[in-house]
Amino acid sequence: QVQLVESGGGLVQPGGSLRLSCAASGSIYSVNDMGWYRQTPGKERELVAQITKGGQTKYTDSVKGRFIISRDNAKNTMYLQMHRLKVEDTAVYYCLIDGRPTRYSPLVNYWGQGTLVAVSS
Repeated sequence: QVQLVESGGGLVQPGGSLRLSCAASGSIYSVNDMGWYRQTPGKERELVAQITKGGQTKYTDSVKGRFIISRDNAKNTMYLQMHRLKVEDTAVYYCLIDGRPTRYSPLVNYWGQGTLVAVSS
């Protein structure tokens, strides 16, 4: 069974930086796209950043130039480096991996448990 373990969240002052990590463990044959989402109370989960297996990235407009998504394919691990954090970045951040548990399986969405990022002075 595949599990995603997130780490790196916490409390930071405005203008600060944090780095989130998401590691996939268990039996997974291949990993395709990976992404970070975030959610605040009463709002829908939104895509923050996405990275393909080949390394192409895309970001939501509000984080462009401040956040950097990356991945280590050998470790099935994804990162989100966040700079110049703002109060409005406060949310629970979730990682998502599209993967195949076996060679002939269809793609499955695997979600992390979420990690809280709180930006406050």
